[in-house]
Amino acid sequence: MKRTLLLLITILSISACEKKPEKIVVTGDDFHDANDNLSKTMVHDIFSPPVASRVYAYSNIAAYEVMAQFNPEYKSLAGQLTDLGPAPESESEITNPGIAAMVAFYDIGRGLVFSEDRLIVKRDSLFNIWKKKDERSFKVSEAYGLKVAAHIRDWMSKDNYAETRTMPKFTIRTEDESRWQPTPPAYMDGIEPHWMKIRPFVIDSANQFKPAPPPEFSMEPGSRFHTELMEVYNIREEISKDEENSEKMAIAKFWDCNPYVSITRGHLMFATKKITPGGHWIGITKIACKKSDADFDKSVYAYAKTSVAIADGFISCWDEKYRSNLVRPETLINKYIDENWTSVLQTPPFPEYTSGHSVISGAAAIALTDIFGDNFSFEDDTEVEYGLPVRNFNSFKEASMEAANSRLYGGIHYRAAIEVGLDQGQSLGNFVVDNLKMVRPESEIASK
Repeated sequence: MKRTLLLLITILSISACEKKPEKIVVTGDDFHDANDNLSKTMVHDIFSPPVASRVYAYSNIAAYEVMAQFNPEYKSLAGQLTDLGPAPESESEITNPGIAAMVAFYDIGRGLVFSEDRLIVKRDSLFNIWKKKDERSFKVSEAYGLKVAAHIRDWMSKDNYAETRTMPKFTIRTEDESRWQPTPPAYMDGIEPHWMKIRPFVIDSANQFKPAPPPEFSMEPGSRFHTELMEVYNIREEISKDEENSEKMAIAKFWDCNPYVSITRGHLMFATKKITPGGHWIGITKIACKKSDADFDKSVYAYAKTSVAIADGFISCWDEKYRSNLVRPETLINKYIDENWTSVLQTPPFPEYTSGHSVISGAAAIALTDIFGDNFSFEDDTEVEYGLPVRNFNSFKEASMEAANSRLYGGIHYRAAIEVGLDQGQSLGNFVVDNLKMVRPESEIASK
């Protein structure tokens, strides 16, 4: 009897000493940090804007597909995104959806960047904290997140990206001065000339939102094309009179978003790095989520929807860029007006029409407006870490219009590319919103 009692006391003592698992709560801030870490890694690696958009899209879709398995308010993207099948279901009741979503995000993201170790260090510092709180739940959730990531990776592998890596460089047509020519200072080849071959996410095809052709090329004074060229030249002259206090200069710099600005000093050439246009709008997504106190699930939803609109925007825009293959203002101004003229912003290495920033800003603004509403004012501090001040906007659409106009002020686009590009992006954004049903109606939620 005494031995039995002693054994019972010993068992109870050991049980009392065992650490009770802590509940792991994954927050919206955790997901914001994950996207921030992905952005910073891509800045370090110097990803082109189209390629960066693909990285954001697949990483955020992976997290969303996990979240949607557990929250009846949201619909899976299976059957909605081109060729995406249903994700595997969780087989354990102790799966933590937040952990699994974060695991899926990081697993896709790390496979798409060069400096994988930078992302892994950030990931592991957080995951180790969670593992110490409840190792069993963490491991079960991690296994499920990796399973969904494998599902997304298999789908991703069939989007033609690998094939485009082996396709030929863009052929420069020097005999036709209306066609794009490499621009100073680096005179780089045209980037991603085959991006229109990437499988779209929601739009039916790369040319679904094919815009009207650009104004007919003409150096005849009074022609529409020449008038737009002179507008670019004259705005630069206006800015030059007082660059320090020019609002147009401030706008151009704020929305520069050039991931690789080449700087030449004597015999030395180096680069300054920034986020891409898509990265800037991913930053605005974070700002909107935090201002509206969006929880983890809504934040995942916002990033996924916005990144899909941005990714399809680049596919649509790049389809037109390499079809119209239009010369940049800098090339013509240097040849016909002033050989020493330089644009406010460094001209990026691809054809002019339509404006990429205009297209994806229009698309992102429509997606964000659908999520957070119109007249959603916000302070955009996305560029603070690059030495630029905060700018205030009354709505996402207002921000997108300023982003589009920045390309004219920066001297890298004609007016037609900006106005038509913004319309192209808005039309595409509306199509994404109308066809991507991510939030279930109340009646449908009740039946789940």
